Amino acid sequence: MTLEITDANIKQFLADPQPLVIDFWAPWCGPCKMMLPIVDQLAAENEGRIRVGKLNVDENPDSCEQFGIMSIPTMLIFKNGEVVNRHVGAAPKTEIQKLLDAIL
Repeated sequence: MTLEITDANIKQFLADPQPLVIDFWAPWCGPCKMMLPIVDQLAAENEGRIRVGKLNVDENPDSCEQFGIMSIPTMLIFKNGEVVNRHVGAAPKTEIQKLLDAIL
């Protein structure tokens, strides 16, 4: 299941020690649209090990500013509430999965 992350709830998700991936995206972004099914697959395949969420950059500017999001899609990987990895741009699922495996 993919989580809906917002400016209002991001602190709650970061407070949980379980690893978290946040996909910063926008509905008008072509590469973001390409990544949507990959993000959903990663969420399903890693359920129980890693939480996966999406944050719409147009609707949540405070989180984008806080984490220095300059391009989308950008995926931030958090462990214990801290950013441990960042991936900018579209990528194959296998590449993203390698980043996730590295923190488990």
